[in-house]
Amino acid sequence: MQVEASEQVLQDRETLFNRIVTLTGGRAAEEVVFNTVTTGASNDIEQATKLARAMVSRFGMSEKYDMMGLESVNNAYLGADTSLVCSTETAADIDREVLGIIRNAHEKAREIISDNRDIMDEASDFLVTRETITGEEFMEIVRRHSGDKM
Repeated sequence: MQVEASEQVLQDRETLFNRIVTLTGGRAAEEVVFNTVTTGASNDIEQATKLARAMVSRFGMSEKYDMMGLESVNNAYLGADTSLVCSTETAADIDREVLGIIRNAHEKAREIISDNRDIMDEASDFLVTRETITGEEFMEIVRRHSGDKM
């Protein structure tokens, strides 16, 4: 489960990366389970890209660019538009860095889905039958299947 961003003050690189993994999880599930992709992940793709770009260009979380500010925030209280403050060559390189982060996160999401397919299938069956699932009910499914993997 995701904690609301407004409740978090500081977030580390691993936390942000894991948020991107979560955002790529729906697409990863489509690929693993149905061997296809749909338009259903469009908002997740947008959010993952925005977050990965901020990691590289605003938060100093890039090995290559270290703490170099590559983007500025305009109208922080009115939608927080951003603009790059770098050369076109650097902008293209930022795109490659962003793509690398997203690809790594997407691959991790696929691995998690594949490694826990039994949990996902049982949770899906539960949802088809009951329409909603509580955290406690979901964790019971996880506990049942975690014993199989230990």
